[in-house]
Amino acid sequence: MRKSILLVEDEKNIARFIELELKHEQFDVTTCYNGREGLQLALDENNHFDVILLDVMLPELNGIEVCRRVRSHSEVPIILITARDAVMDRVAGLDAGADDYIVKPFAIEELLARIRSILRRTSKSVKKPQLLQYKNITINQDAYSASVDNCPLELTKTEFDLLSLLMTNKNRVCTREQILEKVWGYQTDVETNVVDVYIRHLRSKLPKEASSYIETVRGVGYVMRE
Repeated sequence: MRKSILLVEDEKNIARFIELELKHEQFDVTTCYNGREGLQLALDENNHFDVILLDVMLPELNGIEVCRRVRSHSEVPIILITARDAVMDRVAGLDAGADDYIVKPFAIEELLARIRSILRRTSKSVKKPQLLQYKNITINQDAYSASVDNCPLELTKTEFDLLSLLMTNKNRVCTREQILEKVWGYQTDVETNVVDVYIRHLRSKLPKEASSYIETVRGVGYVMRE
């Protein structure tokens, strides 16, 4: 079944190039050129997008705000496209709920690889129904839900995958590099800070006692111990 992508990019030459490449790779592509229209398309119940490619610098409504509003209603994977390479700009996008980002100028092959990586993660979550338990935290991978003492947790897809990984590897320290490979699906030497950002967000969404379950192993990574 062909996958559907929403592309929100105001530079029409870039948008057209990306659109043609995606269609060549057998994706269905819907393209728009401003943030407000992109938000409307993303939230329209008649649409089903498997991935959203979202430029940050958009007219009418910037990409960070679009991402934040989409994420409050949907867990559709979002890849931010940005011309800004500063760490704080990348962190702002991830804080808003983006699953990944790519910095202009980029090779189309890299963008395609990141899309395929996100789609693999999505498909794997469907193929492996499993109930995970750690103390009072329960994860239902079939329903893609998590709870503490039967109270639901509001997690993004990446936060959910991160918690699942740590619970699956109880008593085993997961390095930042291993987490990037398993959760994000690609190797990198810069974005290890992304792992720390998501750990912080995950802890903030857990009750105080449960947040302490995720231990930091200084200079290495993270672990949940029995």
